[in-house]
Amino acid sequence: MRRFIREFNWISFLSMIALVAVGASVLASAGAARAEMDPAAASMAGKWKVMLGTSAVGLVCYFALAFSDYRKILDWTAYPAYGVALAFLALVLLCGSEQFGGRRWLWFFQPSETAKFAVIACLAHLYGQEGEQFAGQFRFRGFLVACAIVAVPCGLILLEPDLGTALTLLPAVTVMLLAAGVWRKGMVLLLAGGAVAATAVLGAVYEAERPGTPPARREAILKYTPLEDHQVARVKTFLFPSEDSQGDGYNLAQAKKTIAAGGIDGAGWGRGGAIRERTLPPKVSMNDFIFCVWAEEMGYVKGSLFLLALYGILCVSTLFTLFSASDGRGRLLVLGVVTLVFAHVYINIGMSIGLVPITGLPLPFLSLGRTFLVTVMCCLGLVQSVALHREES
Repeated sequence: MRRFIREFNWISFLSMIALVAVGASVLASAGAARAEMDPAAASMAGKWKVMLGTSAVGLVCYFALAFSDYRKILDWTAYPAYGVALAFLALVLLCGSEQFGGRRWLWFFQPSETAKFAVIACLAHLYGQEGEQFAGQFRFRGFLVACAIVAVPCGLILLEPDLGTALTLLPAVTVMLLAAGVWRKGMVLLLAGGAVAATAVLGAVYEAERPGTPPARREAILKYTPLEDHQVARVKTFLFPSEDSQGDGYNLAQAKKTIAAGGIDGAGWGRGGAIRERTLPPKVSMNDFIFCVWAEEMGYVKGSLFLLALYGILCVSTLFTLFSASDGRGRLLVLGVVTLVFAHVYINIGMSIGLVPITGLPLPFLSLGRTFLVTVMCCLGLVQSVALHREES
Protein backbone atom coordinates (compact mmCIF):
# COMPACT_ATOMS: atom_id res chain seq x y z
CA MET A 1 0.00 0.00 0.00
CA ARG A 2 2.85 2.39 0.75
CA ARG A 3 4.22 1.86 -2.74
CA PHE A 4 0.84 2.65 -4.27
CA ILE A 5 0.62 5.85 -2.23
CA ARG A 6 4.13 6.80 -3.31
CA GLU A 7 3.61 6.01 -6.99
CA PHE A 8 0.10 7.49 -7.20
CA ASN A 9 -0.01 10.55 -9.48
CA TRP A 10 -1.53 12.92 -6.93
CA ILE A 11 -1.17 16.06 -9.06
CA SER A 12 -3.17 14.55 -11.91
CA PHE A 13 -5.83 13.25 -9.51
CA LEU A 14 -6.21 16.47 -7.51
CA SER A 15 -6.37 18.63 -10.64
CA MET A 16 -9.15 16.37 -11.91
CA ILE A 17 -11.04 16.76 -8.61
CA ALA A 18 -10.57 20.54 -8.76
CA LEU A 19 -12.05 20.59 -12.28
CA VAL A 20 -15.03 18.55 -11.09
CA ALA A 21 -15.59 21.12 -8.32
CA VAL A 22 -15.40 23.97 -10.85
CA GLY A 23 -17.86 22.11 -13.07
CA ALA A 24 -20.38 21.63 -10.26
CA SER A 25 -20.04 25.30 -9.29
CA VAL A 26 -20.62 26.73 -12.76
CA LEU A 27 -23.45 24.29 -13.51
CA ALA A 28 -25.16 25.31 -10.26
CA SER A 29 -25.00 28.95 -11.30
CA ALA A 30 -26.05 28.37 -14.91
CA GLY A 31 -28.82 25.97 -13.92
CA ALA A 32 -30.25 28.34 -11.32
CA ALA A 33 -30.27 31.19 -13.84
CA ARG A 34 -31.99 29.06 -16.46
CA ALA A 35 -34.66 27.88 -14.00
CA GLU A 36 -35.16 31.47 -12.84
CA MET A 37 -35.90 32.67 -16.37
CA ASP A 38 -37.95 29.65 -17.48
CA PRO A 39 -40.18 27.86 -14.93
CA ALA A 40 -40.52 24.96 -17.38
CA ALA A 41 -36.79 24.34 -16.99
CA ALA A 42 -36.89 24.18 -13.19
CA SER A 43 -35.14 20.80 -13.22
CA MET A 44 -32.01 22.49 -14.59
CA ALA A 45 -31.37 24.04 -11.18
CA GLY A 46 -30.46 20.62 -9.82
CA LYS A 47 -28.28 19.44 -12.68
CA TRP A 48 -25.14 20.16 -10.66
CA LYS A 49 -26.25 17.40 -8.28
CA VAL A 50 -26.60 15.04 -11.24
CA MET A 51 -23.10 16.02 -12.29
CA LEU A 52 -21.71 15.26 -8.83
CA GLY A 53 -23.55 11.92 -8.77
CA THR A 54 -22.10 11.08 -12.18
CA SER A 55 -18.66 12.09 -10.91
CA ALA A 56 -19.06 9.67 -8.00
CA VAL A 57 -19.75 6.86 -10.47
CA GLY A 58 -16.75 8.03 -12.49
CA LEU A 59 -14.54 7.96 -9.39
CA VAL A 60 -15.54 4.37 -8.63
CA CYS A 61 -14.56 3.43 -12.19
CA TYR A 62 -11.39 5.53 -11.87
CA PHE A 63 -10.12 3.72 -8.78
CA ALA A 64 -11.24 0.31 -10.04
CA LEU A 65 -9.15 0.81 -13.17
CA ALA A 66 -6.27 2.55 -11.38
CA PHE A 67 -5.69 -0.30 -8.92
CA SER A 68 -6.03 -2.98 -11.59
CA ASP A 69 -3.09 -3.86 -13.82
CA TYR A 70 -3.64 -2.02 -17.10
CA ARG A 71 -1.79 -4.76 -18.99
CA LYS A 72 -4.28 -7.39 -17.87
CA ILE A 73 -7.16 -5.04 -18.64
CA LEU A 74 -5.87 -4.53 -22.17
CA ASP A 75 -5.17 -8.26 -22.61
CA TRP A 76 -8.69 -9.20 -21.60
CA THR A 77 -10.85 -6.34 -22.85
CA ALA A 78 -9.12 -4.29 -25.59
CA TYR A 79 -10.55 -6.18 -28.56
CA PRO A 80 -13.91 -7.17 -27.00
CA ALA A 81 -14.50 -3.56 -25.88
CA TYR A 82 -13.80 -2.36 -29.42
CA GLY A 83 -16.30 -4.87 -30.82
CA VAL A 84 -18.95 -3.87 -28.28
CA ALA A 85 -18.36 -0.20 -29.09
CA LEU A 86 -18.98 -0.88 -32.80
CA ALA A 87 -22.13 -2.83 -31.95
CA PHE A 88 -23.50 0.06 -29.89
CA LEU A 89 -22.61 2.58 -32.61
CA ALA A 90 -24.54 0.48 -35.13
CA LEU A 91 -27.43 0.02 -32.71
CA VAL A 92 -27.78 3.75 -32.04
CA LEU A 93 -28.31 4.30 -35.78
CA LEU A 94 -31.13 1.76 -35.74
CA CYS A 95 -33.02 2.60 -32.57
CA GLY A 96 -31.29 5.53 -30.89
CA SER A 97 -33.22 8.58 -29.76
CA GLU A 98 -33.10 11.57 -32.10
CA GLN A 99 -32.10 14.95 -30.68
CA PHE A 100 -31.10 18.15 -32.51
CA GLY A 101 -31.26 16.43 -35.88
CA GLY A 102 -29.08 13.44 -35.06
CA ARG A 103 -29.26 9.96 -33.51
CA ARG A 104 -26.63 10.01 -30.79
CA TRP A 105 -28.24 8.60 -27.65
CA LEU A 106 -28.94 4.96 -26.86
CA TRP A 107 -31.02 4.61 -23.72
CA PHE A 108 -29.12 6.62 -21.09
CA PHE A 109 -25.68 7.00 -22.70
CA GLN A 110 -23.89 8.23 -25.83
CA PRO A 111 -22.01 5.37 -27.56
CA SER A 112 -19.77 7.71 -29.57
CA GLU A 113 -18.11 8.88 -26.35
CA THR A 114 -17.34 5.40 -25.06
CA ALA A 115 -16.09 4.47 -28.53
CA LYS A 116 -13.20 6.95 -28.11
CA PHE A 117 -11.97 5.03 -25.07
CA ALA A 118 -12.33 1.70 -26.88
CA VAL A 119 -10.39 2.87 -29.96
CA ILE A 120 -7.53 4.31 -27.87
CA ALA A 121 -7.29 1.13 -25.77
CA CYS A 122 -7.38 -1.09 -28.88
CA LEU A 123 -4.62 0.85 -30.66
CA ALA A 124 -2.46 1.00 -27.52
CA HIS A 125 -2.76 -2.76 -27.06
CA LEU A 126 -2.07 -3.60 -30.71
CA TYR A 127 0.74 -1.16 -31.50
CA GLY A 128 2.34 -1.08 -28.07
CA GLN A 129 3.36 -4.72 -28.29
CA GLU A 130 7.11 -5.23 -28.36
CA GLY A 131 9.25 -7.91 -29.88
CA GLU A 132 10.18 -9.23 -33.32
CA GLN A 133 6.88 -11.08 -33.72
CA PHE A 134 5.04 -7.75 -33.81
CA ALA A 135 7.32 -6.01 -36.30
CA GLY A 136 4.91 -6.45 -39.21
CA GLN A 137 2.24 -4.27 -37.66
CA PHE A 138 4.44 -1.19 -38.04
CA ARG A 139 4.78 -1.48 -41.80
CA PHE A 140 2.27 -0.90 -44.60
CA ARG A 141 -0.02 -3.72 -43.51
CA GLY A 142 -0.11 -2.35 -40.00
CA PHE A 143 -0.93 1.09 -41.40
CA LEU A 144 -3.92 -0.33 -43.27
CA VAL A 145 -5.11 -2.15 -40.16
CA ALA A 146 -4.86 1.07 -38.13
CA CYS A 147 -6.84 2.96 -40.78
CA ALA A 148 -9.56 0.30 -40.66
CA ILE A 149 -9.69 0.31 -36.84
CA VAL A 150 -10.23 4.06 -36.84
CA ALA A 151 -12.32 4.42 -40.00
CA VAL A 152 -15.13 2.05 -38.99
CA PRO A 153 -16.17 3.78 -35.73
CA CYS A 154 -15.56 7.24 -37.24
CA GLY A 155 -17.76 6.32 -40.20
CA LEU A 156 -20.56 5.16 -37.90
CA ILE A 157 -20.24 8.34 -35.82
CA LEU A 158 -20.42 10.47 -38.97
CA LEU A 159 -23.67 8.73 -39.91
CA GLU A 160 -25.33 9.96 -36.68
CA PRO A 161 -24.21 12.65 -37.80
CA ASP A 162 -21.59 13.91 -35.33
CA LEU A 163 -18.59 15.39 -37.15
CA GLY A 164 -17.13 17.06 -34.03
CA THR A 165 -16.86 13.83 -32.03
CA ALA A 166 -15.20 12.04 -34.94
CA LEU A 167 -12.71 14.87 -35.37
CA THR A 168 -11.62 14.83 -31.71
CA LEU A 169 -10.59 11.20 -32.02
CA LEU A 170 -8.27 11.85 -34.96
CA PRO A 171 -5.59 13.87 -33.08
CA ALA A 172 -5.31 11.19 -30.39
CA VAL A 173 -5.05 8.42 -32.97
CA THR A 174 -2.52 10.35 -35.06
CA VAL A 175 -0.21 11.03 -32.11
CA MET A 176 -0.39 7.39 -30.99
CA LEU A 177 0.44 5.96 -34.41
CA LEU A 178 3.26 8.43 -35.04
CA ALA A 179 4.76 7.60 -31.64
CA ALA A 180 4.46 3.88 -32.37
CA GLY A 181 6.26 4.34 -35.69
CA VAL A 182 3.45 2.94 -37.84
CA TRP A 183 4.64 3.49 -41.45
CA ARG A 184 5.52 7.12 -40.85
CA LYS A 185 5.82 7.92 -44.54
CA GLY A 186 2.23 6.85 -44.98
CA MET A 187 1.17 8.80 -41.90
CA VAL A 188 2.84 11.94 -43.22
CA LEU A 189 1.17 11.49 -46.62
CA LEU A 190 -2.19 10.95 -44.95
CA LEU A 191 -1.79 14.06 -42.78
CA ALA A 192 -0.71 16.10 -45.79
CA GLY A 193 -3.72 14.86 -47.74
CA GLY A 194 -6.02 15.71 -44.85
CA ALA A 195 -4.56 19.20 -44.58
CA VAL A 196 -5.02 19.77 -48.32
CA ALA A 197 -8.59 18.47 -48.18
CA ALA A 198 -9.46 20.67 -45.18
CA THR A 199 -7.93 23.70 -46.88
CA ALA A 200 -9.88 22.95 -50.05
CA VAL A 201 -13.17 22.67 -48.14
CA LEU A 202 -12.52 25.93 -46.27
CA GLY A 203 -11.60 27.63 -49.52
CA ALA A 204 -14.74 26.32 -51.23
CA VAL A 205 -17.00 27.54 -48.41
CA TYR A 206 -15.21 30.90 -48.40
CA GLU A 207 -15.73 31.31 -52.14
CA ALA A 208 -19.37 30.17 -51.95
CA GLU A 209 -20.40 32.22 -48.92
CA ARG A 210 -18.50 35.44 -49.38
CA PRO A 211 -20.68 38.53 -49.95
CA GLY A 212 -21.67 39.05 -53.56
CA THR A 213 -21.43 35.41 -54.69
CA PRO A 214 -24.34 34.63 -57.07
CA PRO A 215 -26.73 31.95 -55.70
CA ALA A 216 -26.15 29.69 -58.71
CA ARG A 217 -22.39 29.77 -58.22
CA ARG A 218 -22.82 29.15 -54.50
CA GLU A 219 -24.91 26.03 -55.12
CA ALA A 220 -22.47 24.78 -57.76
CA ILE A 221 -19.51 25.08 -55.37
CA LEU A 222 -21.18 23.62 -52.28
CA LYS A 223 -22.41 20.63 -54.28
CA TYR A 224 -18.85 19.28 -54.23
CA THR A 225 -18.20 19.78 -50.51
CA PRO A 226 -18.84 16.89 -48.04
CA LEU A 227 -20.66 19.18 -45.57
CA GLU A 228 -24.30 19.30 -44.51
CA ASP A 229 -26.15 22.62 -44.57
CA HIS A 230 -25.72 23.21 -40.81
CA GLN A 231 -22.00 22.44 -41.09
CA VAL A 232 -21.63 24.91 -43.95
CA ALA A 233 -23.37 27.50 -41.76
CA ARG A 234 -20.88 26.88 -38.94
CA VAL A 235 -17.87 27.18 -41.24
CA LYS A 236 -19.36 30.36 -42.70
CA THR A 237 -19.71 31.79 -39.19
CA PHE A 238 -16.06 30.93 -38.54
CA LEU A 239 -14.90 32.58 -41.77
CA PHE A 240 -17.23 35.60 -41.59
CA PRO A 241 -18.03 36.04 -37.87
CA SER A 242 -19.61 39.49 -38.25
CA GLU A 243 -21.59 38.75 -41.40
CA ASP A 244 -24.74 37.31 -39.75
CA SER A 245 -24.55 38.10 -36.04
CA GLN A 246 -28.33 37.86 -35.66
CA GLY A 247 -28.65 34.58 -37.56
CA ASP A 248 -26.21 31.67 -37.82
CA GLY A 249 -23.48 33.71 -36.13
CA TYR A 250 -25.60 34.71 -33.13
CA ASN A 251 -24.23 32.11 -30.71
CA LEU A 252 -20.62 33.00 -31.46
CA ALA A 253 -21.27 36.74 -31.23
CA GLN A 254 -22.98 36.36 -27.87
CA ALA A 255 -20.30 33.96 -26.60
CA LYS A 256 -17.62 36.57 -27.27
CA LYS A 257 -19.70 39.32 -25.63
CA THR A 258 -20.30 37.12 -22.59
CA ILE A 259 -16.58 36.46 -22.12
CA ALA A 260 -15.75 40.13 -22.62
CA ALA A 261 -18.43 41.16 -20.10
CA GLY A 262 -16.54 39.33 -17.35
CA GLY A 263 -13.54 41.64 -17.66
CA ILE A 264 -10.62 41.07 -15.30
CA ASP A 265 -12.48 40.36 -12.06
CA GLY A 266 -15.81 38.98 -13.27
CA ALA A 267 -19.38 39.73 -12.28
CA GLY A 268 -19.32 37.28 -9.38
CA TRP A 269 -20.68 33.79 -8.95
CA GLY A 270 -24.37 33.64 -9.80
CA ARG A 271 -24.39 37.22 -11.08
CA GLY A 272 -23.69 36.70 -14.76
CA GLY A 273 -26.25 38.41 -16.94
CA ALA A 274 -25.82 36.43 -20.18
CA ILE A 275 -28.29 33.68 -19.28
CA ARG A 276 -30.70 35.83 -17.28
CA GLU A 277 -30.98 38.31 -20.11
CA ARG A 278 -31.12 35.46 -22.65
CA THR A 279 -28.30 36.94 -24.70
CA LEU A 280 -26.48 33.62 -24.46
CA PRO A 281 -29.04 30.99 -25.54
CA PRO A 282 -30.01 28.87 -22.50
CA LYS A 283 -29.86 25.59 -24.45
CA VAL A 284 -26.09 25.98 -24.98
CA SER A 285 -25.14 27.74 -21.74
CA MET A 286 -24.71 24.49 -19.78
CA ASN A 287 -23.05 22.49 -22.54
CA ASP A 288 -21.15 23.84 -25.54
CA PHE A 289 -20.63 27.35 -24.13
CA ILE A 290 -20.25 26.64 -20.42
CA PHE A 291 -16.80 28.26 -20.56
CA CYS A 292 -18.46 31.59 -21.39
CA VAL A 293 -20.58 31.46 -18.24
CA TRP A 294 -17.51 30.74 -16.09
CA ALA A 295 -15.49 33.49 -17.78
CA GLU A 296 -18.24 36.08 -17.30
CA GLU A 297 -18.83 35.31 -13.64
CA MET A 298 -15.23 34.79 -12.52
CA GLY A 299 -13.37 37.05 -14.94
CA TYR A 300 -10.08 36.70 -16.77
CA VAL A 301 -7.77 35.99 -13.81
CA LYS A 302 -9.92 33.95 -11.40
CA GLY A 303 -11.88 32.40 -14.25
CA SER A 304 -10.23 31.91 -17.63
CA LEU A 305 -6.56 31.78 -16.56
CA PHE A 306 -7.31 29.67 -13.51
CA LEU A 307 -9.29 27.16 -15.56
CA LEU A 308 -6.64 26.96 -18.28
CA ALA A 309 -4.00 26.45 -15.58
CA LEU A 310 -5.98 23.53 -14.14
CA TYR A 311 -6.27 21.90 -17.55
CA GLY A 312 -2.58 22.50 -18.16
CA ILE A 313 -1.63 20.91 -14.83
CA LEU A 314 -3.90 17.93 -15.56
CA CYS A 315 -2.44 17.31 -19.02
CA VAL A 316 1.22 17.90 -18.11
CA SER A 317 1.11 15.88 -14.90
CA THR A 318 -0.66 13.04 -16.70
CA LEU A 319 1.88 13.20 -19.51
CA PHE A 320 4.71 12.69 -17.01
CA THR A 321 3.43 9.14 -16.54
CA LEU A 322 4.69 8.54 -20.08
CA PHE A 323 8.32 8.69 -18.95
CA SER A 324 7.89 6.10 -16.23
CA ALA A 325 5.72 3.65 -18.18
CA SER A 326 7.25 0.18 -18.28
CA ASP A 327 6.08 -0.80 -21.77
CA GLY A 328 4.93 0.54 -25.12
CA ARG A 329 1.26 -0.08 -24.40
CA GLY A 330 1.36 2.17 -21.36
CA ARG A 331 3.16 4.93 -23.22
CA LEU A 332 0.72 4.89 -26.13
CA LEU A 333 -2.23 4.83 -23.75
CA VAL A 334 -0.97 7.93 -21.94
CA LEU A 335 -0.37 9.77 -25.22
CA GLY A 336 -3.82 8.93 -26.53
CA VAL A 337 -5.68 10.00 -23.40
CA VAL A 338 -3.76 13.28 -22.92
CA THR A 339 -4.23 14.20 -26.58
CA LEU A 340 -7.96 13.44 -26.40
CA VAL A 341 -8.45 15.65 -23.33
CA PHE A 342 -6.34 18.44 -24.85
CA ALA A 343 -8.27 18.28 -28.13
CA HIS A 344 -11.59 18.65 -26.32
CA VAL A 345 -10.36 21.60 -24.27
CA TYR A 346 -8.77 23.36 -27.25
CA ILE A 347 -11.74 22.90 -29.56
CA ASN A 348 -14.41 23.78 -27.00
CA ILE A 349 -12.72 26.95 -25.74
CA GLY A 350 -11.47 27.75 -29.25
CA MET A 351 -14.99 27.73 -30.67
CA SER A 352 -16.16 30.04 -27.87
CA ILE A 353 -13.67 32.70 -28.94
CA GLY A 354 -13.78 32.07 -32.69
CA LEU A 355 -10.51 30.17 -33.15
CA VAL A 356 -12.23 27.10 -34.63
CA PRO A 357 -15.66 26.45 -36.17
CA ILE A 358 -18.47 25.76 -33.72
CA THR A 359 -19.02 22.08 -32.96
CA GLY A 360 -21.12 20.44 -30.29
CA LEU A 361 -18.25 19.24 -28.12
CA PRO A 362 -18.32 19.16 -24.31
CA LEU A 363 -15.69 20.82 -22.14
CA PRO A 364 -14.19 18.11 -19.89
CA PHE A 365 -15.55 18.16 -16.31
CA LEU A 366 -17.61 21.33 -16.88
CA SER A 367 -20.19 20.62 -19.58
CA LEU A 368 -23.36 18.78 -18.67
CA GLY A 369 -22.59 15.39 -20.23
CA ARG A 370 -22.74 12.22 -18.17
CA THR A 371 -21.32 9.74 -20.68
CA PHE A 372 -18.36 11.92 -21.56
CA LEU A 373 -17.57 12.66 -17.91
CA VAL A 374 -17.46 8.98 -16.94
CA THR A 375 -15.49 8.15 -20.09
CA VAL A 376 -12.79 10.74 -19.36
CA MET A 377 -12.49 9.60 -15.75
CA CYS A 378 -12.15 6.00 -16.91
CA CYS A 379 -9.41 7.05 -19.33
CA LEU A 380 -7.54 8.89 -16.59
CA GLY A 381 -8.03 5.94 -14.23
CA LEU A 382 -6.37 3.61 -16.72
CA VAL A 383 -3.49 6.08 -17.10
CA GLN A 384 -3.18 6.12 -13.31
CA SER A 385 -2.82 2.34 -13.50
CA VAL A 386 0.20 2.86 -15.76
CA ALA A 387 1.81 4.96 -13.00
CA LEU A 388 0.93 2.53 -10.21
CA HIS A 389 2.11 -0.63 -12.00
CA ARG A 390 5.26 0.68 -13.65
CA GLU A 391 7.56 -1.36 -11.43
CA GLU A 392 5.78 -4.63 -12.16
CA SER A 393 6.99 -6.81 -15.00
